[in-house]
Amino acid sequence: MAKLLVINTDGGARGNPGPAGIGLVIKDDKGELLYSHGAYIGETTNNVAEYSALIKALEESVNLGGTTLRIQMDSELIVKQMQGIYKIKQPVLQELAAKVISLLKKFDGYTFVHVRREFNKEADAQVNKALDEHLA
Repeated sequence: MAKLLVINTDGGARGNPGPAGIGLVIKDDKGELLYSHGAYIGETTNNVAEYSALIKALEESVNLGGTTLRIQMDSELIVKQMQGIYKIKQPVLQELAAKVISLLKKFDGYTFVHVRREFNKEADAQVNKALDEHLA
């Protein structure tokens, strides 16, 4: 039976590179919260943090039994890279993108959607909470 999951992910670094965190929220198709997570991931760039959040969300979506994904991110760069519109030039991002692609093969279907920051507040809050706790 098809199971749609709606994923919001965010990653951020204070300074670029700098202390970085990831945030993700996974809901079912009715908007019920299934999983949320925020974590400090060390010193890195915004883009590495964005990809790291996406990887964690995909791993959790496998655990939750998702078959179809709607992936919503406020990183236009990563959405367009995943849609094949932008080339991935940096080796570190190519490596992370390869991991994303291998995880995506575990699902029947997926859609990447670029959302404005104000529609990604829950994932963003997870990033900031993780960073605030680490830097306190």
